[in-house]
Amino acid sequence: MIDTDGMATYVQWYQPDEDLWGYDELDDERWSTRHIEIRAQDQTFLAAASLAEVLEARDSGGADAVIAYEHRYGIAPEAPFPTTTAEGEPPIEPIPAEKFELLWQQGRQARERLHGNPHE
Repeated sequence: MIDTDGMATYVQWYQPDEDLWGYDELDDERWSTRHIEIRAQDQTFLAAASLAEVLEARDSGGADAVIAYEHRYGIAPEAPFPTTTAEGEPPIEPIPAEKFELLWQQGRQARERLHGNPHE
């Protein structure tokens, strides 16, 4: 179990059957506030999505805005992370905030290069 003590926790996990690395910033209720997915084989960023941005898109532009956001940045998890790893599930390991932040910046840049920056 990972104790957040009211602060963000940063975790990584590997899904071997999909050859996928996941990285998440978790709030104190274990919701993923920012989510990164990287295909291990070629280091392609499949997601660098923020829950707050998805909710903002939904509230300001409805379903079409959410679809556009997810096309650009990928999909953010829609449920809290478990406190323990179930049998057969990939282990969730803590990582330093600095590692997450570096991957976040790389992921956002990669997704914006691929799908455009909405602020340009």
